[in-house]
Amino acid sequence: MTNLLVDGPEGAPKTYVFAHGAGASMAHPFMKTVALGLAAAGLRVVRFNFPYMEARTRRPDPQVVLLDCWRRVVAELGSPERLVIGGKSMGGRMASMVADELRVAGLLVFGYPFHPPGRPEKLRTAHLESLATKALVIQGTRDEFGSREEVGTYALSKTIAVEWIEGGDHSLGRSLDRPIALAAAFIASL
Repeated sequence: MTNLLVDGPEGAPKTYVFAHGAGASMAHPFMKTVALGLAAAGLRVVRFNFPYMEARTRRPDPQVVLLDCWRRVVAELGSPERLVIGGKSMGGRMASMVADELRVAGLLVFGYPFHPPGRPEKLRTAHLESLATKALVIQGTRDEFGSREEVGTYALSKTIAVEWIEGGDHSLGRSLDRPIALAAAFIASL
């Protein structure tokens, strides 16, 4: 059984399964703020740590381990048609790689890492070209992992919407009110 943090009503029509980024755990202030904001909007939010974070090591697990962790968490929660999966940066990227396979209701990512900082030629978008799951990416216009100008040139699936946070960086800026409102509206629309 995976260690889970749960916020919001158990009977919510949809649950957002929210994975952390590479350098911060499920208890990071960004994660907590988003989870509590979505819970206040009547949504259930489930957070978890990837194995390396549970083991308190700094280096992320290999991709195969991260993807298997996603599969295990979704299997534990059950009813994938009631789940929206995603996360912050790396956690959202890994969710995007299993969303179609797991047949979840949607994909929601805060700050997708379209490429490593300073390496725009090293795209992480091939699987996004054919994504069938309805998705929302909330991205800062100044995100060094993929700016508005860069992302506008990518061949992304028509199922993916991108909402821009003006002036936001990879953490989306000082206030998370707008990202939380966009996320809540997206989940409610599914």
